[in-house]
Amino acid sequence: MSKYLFLAVFAATALLTGCSSDYVMQTKSGKMIITKGKPEIDKSTGLVTYKDAGGFRHEINRDQITNMVEK
Repeated sequence: MSKYLFLAVFAATALLTGCSSDYVMQTKSGKMIITKGKPEIDKSTGLVTYKDAGGFRHEINRDQITNMVEK
């Protein structure tokens, strides 16, 4: 029984850890922005919404981003 519980906890931990990838965005001015999780792009407004390292939510115009890569 404890073997199955261990496997279930391990699988859940691996899933949750894998979902929290950080991204790095580079702006036209050369600024590097590190985000917590994948930024969301709103196609209707052209804004990219992201959370910074402190967990605060920010928005930036999609036209100002030159590059976005997973860290």
